[in-house]
Amino acid sequence: MAQTPKQIVTPHKRIPLTIPNGMSPVEFFNSPANLMNLAQENGLLRSPEDFLVYRKLIGHSLEFDTSIILDTSKKVLDPLGRPVRRDQLSDIQKKVWSRMTQIVLEYMLDHYPDPQRAVVLCGEASLDATWPLSKSGVPSIRMIHNHFIVFTREQLREAREADPDDPNLSDSGHHSLFLRHLSDVYHRFLEILKLGVLKPISTDESRIGFTGYPEGLPSWEVTGGAESLKSLRFWEEYDLILKGFLDFYRTFFGQVASRNAPVPADAYFPDQVEDVLLFNNDFHRVAREIRDRVLADPQFANDIRWRPAYKQILYRDDKGRLIVTISQNSVGNAITELLGIVVRRAEDEAAYLAAEPALIEKLLDVRERLRAADLGEPIDGPSWRGREYLPPSVH
Repeated sequence: MAQTPKQIVTPHKRIPLTIPNGMSPVEFFNSPANLMNLAQENGLLRSPEDFLVYRKLIGHSLEFDTSIILDTSKKVLDPLGRPVRRDQLSDIQKKVWSRMTQIVLEYMLDHYPDPQRAVVLCGEASLDATWPLSKSGVPSIRMIHNHFIVFTREQLREAREADPDDPNLSDSGHHSLFLRHLSDVYHRFLEILKLGVLKPISTDESRIGFTGYPEGLPSWEVTGGAESLKSLRFWEEYDLILKGFLDFYRTFFGQVASRNAPVPADAYFPDQVEDVLLFNNDFHRVAREIRDRVLADPQFANDIRWRPAYKQILYRDDKGRLIVTISQNSVGNAITELLGIVVRRAEDEAAYLAAEPALIEKLLDVRERLRAADLGEPIDGPSWRGREYLPPSVH
């Protein structure tokens, strides 16, 4: 079977909101009014730390699809002042975030135990403070958020091939700046990480069979499988990968912005930044090429993300292993596309309502696990009350 990226069409219901004249959808979706509506219409559970678990109304998959965000919209009115990465969370928030992630992923693995029948993934995506709110394709909620998604293998088998040059696949090995120009030094820099639970693995070994993705990204196998996710050590190492990525990103774009910039003041691994990155001639050569393009090309300059923007995912491969990988973010690139799955959303009320009862049942089941672990209180919405699904005729 040929390995090729796949395109899936996912139905959704109409969003019951009116966007004011003069506002783009992305601008409105970042507003406190929309975030309040998100909790009222689709909220499943809220923790005392303001983590909100919610149903993705315009989602990636009707099989299983939910998200967790840190909803600070009532406390931090400036969207650019909200936490967008785990390193910006307090220690307590980070522990709650990790426990919630572990429980939702455990539910997914329990419910879909066969790697030959379902692709299971979770991952967080981060925007940076220089990303225009009105930029096409930008994720709509500028705060830390985690996605939990399941695709059946049958879906992927029947899906049509996606264009390998689709801009939404720009974090593959073909287009990404880090992978096309800086792959060797990027991989070598991340080798500095002192890991025990996570073991480096080549993406040639861990690709999803249907798509052949991820392509070329540094990857790590979770030794011990799902049981390791119950260990604090795993989450500490998960954070180490993010810290290594942040050092690389900040150092590179620091060189693009200012020739011979010093080691970033907030570097986690300053000695390795100096030795592996700033003493590497190819690193400086690529930084100069990007700097020259920024000066000459206004469109290219507008697309530069000067602050760290990333996607870090944890997924199950064809052999049932849990794999961690991390990539720079890019405009229009959704979390699923790291695995070569392009999702096109289509408004189709009838198709969505046909799948809604089974989807809501699973979301309410995972919510009960979170509640039982004292991670928050349930929220009733128009489509559910307690543990009961409410069909459209009721609400």
